[in-house]
Amino acid sequence: MSEKKLSEQLLYSPKHGYDRLSDAERAEMEAYCRDYKTFLDRGKTERLCVDYCIELAAARGFVEYVPNMELKAGDKVYCNNRGKGIMLAVIGRESLAKGANIGAAHTDAPRLDLKPRPLYEDAEMAYFKTHHYGGIRKYHWVTVPLELHGVVTCADGSEIELHIGDKPTDPQFIINDLLPHLGREQAKKPLGEAIPSESLNILVGSIPVTDEEEKHRFKLGVMQYLHETYGMVEEDFISAELEAVPAYTARDVGFDRSFIAAYGHDDRVCAYAELAALFALEMPQRTAVCIFADKEEIGSEGVSGMQSQAFDKFMSELCHTQGVSLYECYAHSFCISADVTAAYDPNFAEVYDKRNAAMVNYGVGLCKYTGAGGKSGASDASAEVVGKLRKLLNDDGVHWQMAELGKTDMGGGGTVAKFMAQRNIDVIDAGVPVLSMHAPCETVAKLDCYMTYRCMKSVFEKA
Repeated sequence: MSEKKLSEQLLYSPKHGYDRLSDAERAEMEAYCRDYKTFLDRGKTERLCVDYCIELAAARGFVEYVPNMELKAGDKVYCNNRGKGIMLAVIGRESLAKGANIGAAHTDAPRLDLKPRPLYEDAEMAYFKTHHYGGIRKYHWVTVPLELHGVVTCADGSEIELHIGDKPTDPQFIINDLLPHLGREQAKKPLGEAIPSESLNILVGSIPVTDEEEKHRFKLGVMQYLHETYGMVEEDFISAELEAVPAYTARDVGFDRSFIAAYGHDDRVCAYAELAALFALEMPQRTAVCIFADKEEIGSEGVSGMQSQAFDKFMSELCHTQGVSLYECYAHSFCISADVTAAYDPNFAEVYDKRNAAMVNYGVGLCKYTGAGGKSGASDASAEVVGKLRKLLNDDGVHWQMAELGKTDMGGGGTVAKFMAQRNIDVIDAGVPVLSMHAPCETVAKLDCYMTYRCMKSVFEKA
């Protein structure tokens, strides 16, 4: 046996994805990514993701689940959780007593929320005050064009949907930064302090109302527009959920178009992968479940987060139709916590352990554990769970790699995995490696997006 032959048998040598990709796979990858870019552009917020998901699902024969409805193998149902999360299922041939195959992703993303009383004026300009949502680097968000999306509940209980900035004829919004000519002292500050949270104020207008006797003419000018256009008064902001997000559309990046740059890859890139994989099923062996959760970026809290009982209620009702215990179902289920990981960036090599980092174009990144430091806050998948997924992906020709977020003491992060593990469900993280994670514009490789879809499809069909 030659040395080369021995090394091939005994050593692990990951190969670049494009060295293994067939022409047919490449064509399918491009088609998949075109649809994914549409999903990104239609789903700038978690509410918009749910709306578009329902639109796509209904076109494929999914119906809204009604308690006590009869279900049989091949039936396709969804449950809308307050317009901010959604769960979909394709009923399998086997009893839920043997478990379900679950994909759990989140569709909230770092952003700027408006404060309950956001509108003020200063120096004859009108502004919105914001409260940032999730882990952001605040200096990223200045001088970025912004859109405004959300829901306003008025005093009479009626609701108004606001979507401003996403159409070519719409105005957009901006947060201004200090000019470099006067920024000498600002430049001396650490990155985390140069742009304080309370300075992330969105410029929204500067034309006063004509009545010069009014005290707040510039603020009133904005309210006059909102009242005439939407019927709003200032108090309505108190019962509103309005989110400022980057006004970018998803675009190909690079001369070879191998990357996609967009807002919200974390974690809509994995959410769409599991959704598309679910849509590809007709009658799986085990029931397949797709989850779009909310609030992951702030700890999976609230009624729409993965810690709520909304998922348990949905699964309990599915189990009830078959006379199966929820706990028995969970104990035999398998879950992919479909969330992104950090892609190795050679410009910041000092924070990565390169041998254990996810590389772009090497496929879906499998993370045995997330957390921080000594695996704090991680579910830490067992050897059996990792081995099961590894074999499944190898058998199906899916490109995969093992990944950690970065060097052990450099920081850390979490996913919904531990909340699935708390339910006694075997779970492992798997998702797309991302460059510039949590920035207003993130970058992913098309090949990794496609292989994450293939991973989810294999899990739904065969896990």
